[in-house]
Amino acid sequence: MEHTTFPPDLMQLQAEWHRTYEALAAPDRARTTMLRRRLQWLSVRLCWHPYWSGPGRMPAARAKLRDQVRTRQEQR
Repeated sequence: MEHTTFPPDLMQLQAEWHRTYEALAAPDRARTTMLRRRLQWLSVRLCWHPYWSGPGRMPAARAKLRDQVRTRQEQR
């Protein structure tokens, strides 16, 4: 399988999305509204990132991005 290199800002956005999603899933309900709004904002930024208009148009590229970010976070 070909290794895809993603831009650092896209990797950072995906990592922030994962952290926000995990925080939203936590039992702390005090910041739910703020976290949901942040998750929506990050989702829009991820969806409209310029990378997706070029080499990353395939849905499989989005899955590769998620996998690479998860792997990087687990290694830390």
